[in-house]
Amino acid sequence: MVFLTKWFGVTETDADRCPAREKADIEAIVEKSLLMQANAAAQQHRPLCRGTHAKGVCARAQFEVLDVTAERPPVLATRLAKGIFANPGVYSAVARFANADPSINSDFKPDVRSLSFSIDLARDGMAASVVKPGRQDFSMQNATTLPINDSPAFLATMKLLTASNPIIGLWSLSLSDKLRVVRTLALAEMQARQTIQPYQQLRYWSTVPFRHGPGDVVKYSAIPFTDNPARPLQKSNPKGLQDELIRHLKEDNKMSGFDVAVQFLDVDKMTYWGEHRDANFWIENASVEWNEAEAPFHTVARLTLLPNSQLPSEESDATYFDVTGNSTPDSTPLGSINRARWPAEVASRKARTNADTSLAD
Repeated sequence: MVFLTKWFGVTETDADRCPAREKADIEAIVEKSLLMQANAAAQQHRPLCRGTHAKGVCARAQFEVLDVTAERPPVLATRLAKGIFANPGVYSAVARFANADPSINSDFKPDVRSLSFSIDLARDGMAASVVKPGRQDFSMQNATTLPINDSPAFLATMKLLTASNPIIGLWSLSLSDKLRVVRTLALAEMQARQTIQPYQQLRYWSTVPFRHGPGDVVKYSAIPFTDNPARPLQKSNPKGLQDELIRHLKEDNKMSGFDVAVQFLDVDKMTYWGEHRDANFWIENASVEWNEAEAPFHTVARLTLLPNSQLPSEESDATYFDVTGNSTPDSTPLGSINRARWPAEVASRKARTNADTSLAD
């Protein structure tokens, strides 16, 4: 079992993960990410867009933290009431719904969809001890896991995607990297082949873990209200998903909302191939699902779109989401993918905006 999971890209122990190579891997990931961003722009004869999630719609929203202690066992209530979820409150938010691809394609091309949003903590009165940098960002997609497991898989996949000749690019990889790429692409294809639905009717997952106070680790999910309104998608329209969301914001009397929930990492309850694993296994392997039957989600907040709130194009272009830089001490991201993606996102945003900034795209 160890042999199979190791060679198919899942690391069993810290000894398998080779932390000594991570710094070099991340530097190479940054280089390849910038190349992929530039290639996508050149192929479509357009300026640089975001390195991923190139096509999307931004809108204003309201984020309401619920009373997480209400009608819950004391132990669970205490675990939930951490960070921004410690006290009920209402905050301003900006949300972006997008397609995952780095190219600007038809909305009906198979793809993973994303929901990213930022919460304005400072302006809405969060306690000064928590406000640093003044907002908290979330990034989710409509799949339970990432297809890319960790930084070695990230780099191997980027080498293939940026190769001038894909066959030569694949051949140049080591056997272990070839297997990582095959696994990544197979998972990505399965995720992209989901039924296409309006953005406001999809469920989204963070796919990677975050701290939840000093002792817990969680993943997030945004679960659509069952009555979120939408009209049938016009598949002849390459902007069908975007236009339906914009129509919804302009025309519908009821605005769509999502229950925001957290899923605790509970190593005593969670199993992989029938066996319990240590905490680092669940934190470091981004392509391994946390089974919801073993680790249920608990609703802690509500995200609701605001009517007539689509951001103008210039403001939308300037909007970014950064789950690392815009996190509180109680919500810092964890795991190999989170460590690897932040420098790549920093470089991507600098390239896109040509600005001297340390914030991520």
